[in-house]
Amino acid sequence: MKVPRVSIEYWLALQAVVEYGGFSQAAEALNKSQSSISYSIGKLQELLPVSIVEQQGRKAELTKAGKLLYQQVKQLIQQANELEDLARTLSQGIEPELKLAVDLLVPRQWLLTSLNQFNNEFPFCRLTLLETSLSGTDEALLFGEADILLSPNVPTGFLGVMLFQIDFLAVAHKDHPLHQQKSPISENDLKKYRQIVIRDSGLKRNQDAGWLAAEQRWTVSHFATSVSCLKEKMGFAWLPVSYIETELAEGIIKPLNLTAGQRRKLPIYMVVRLGDKAGPGAKRLAEVLKSGLSKSA
Repeated sequence: MKVPRVSIEYWLALQAVVEYGGFSQAAEALNKSQSSISYSIGKLQELLPVSIVEQQGRKAELTKAGKLLYQQVKQLIQQANELEDLARTLSQGIEPELKLAVDLLVPRQWLLTSLNQFNNEFPFCRLTLLETSLSGTDEALLFGEADILLSPNVPTGFLGVMLFQIDFLAVAHKDHPLHQQKSPISENDLKKYRQIVIRDSGLKRNQDAGWLAAEQRWTVSHFATSVSCLKEKMGFAWLPVSYIETELAEGIIKPLNLTAGQRRKLPIYMVVRLGDKAGPGAKRLAEVLKSGLSKSA
């Protein structure tokens, strides 16, 4: 192993001299004597095979080699500070990694805004986002693959907090035959046409939420694909309003005039796997999610 000859204290002195514009300013910024700064720069000059600083009147200027080295110095100091921050984080018992299982129903922009806030507070905590649907979301928690769950269901044996509700709307392309029907559309009328449903990501895959048992059924893995299918006049579906706001506003996709059940609401619950025994990172992430998502809903 090669041992560095230059102390990081010397590099820090160089950074301060450059950023604060001189030896005396650097000494004041680092709360050191000017002589100690001069000594550090002198040792750098002595230990390095190239000249890094040259005196221009009363001001020290970087040489060409010094300018190249300085860019690396900034990264070195930043990495050293990040290492110390990480050590402090670990000493507080904050988890190095958290796993979050999120049902596809949860609007992603709201979610990402909250996760970004959490990242600003805990930059060294790695996040794994498991995007799931139906029973797959619950299984992630039950199998210990997720620390926090965002789902329409609260698995047996756990406590959940409701964050908000998702609005669903029965829709089809504006030119779909169902829109040509003059009388309100019944369940039997719907069964004559293809329904687009979301695939269950669970291992058993035994949930068919919202399926009317029609013979014509296409199963897709994401709501965005459902929207694309509808825009191609391939069927009808119940979709979260948040996924089709643009298409509804433009009139490309229209609500179906059903005799009943045109709109549905599904709650979204947050479940923390370890509850009160969760670590500080999981608890804070739960607080951020609860605050951010409930305010945005």
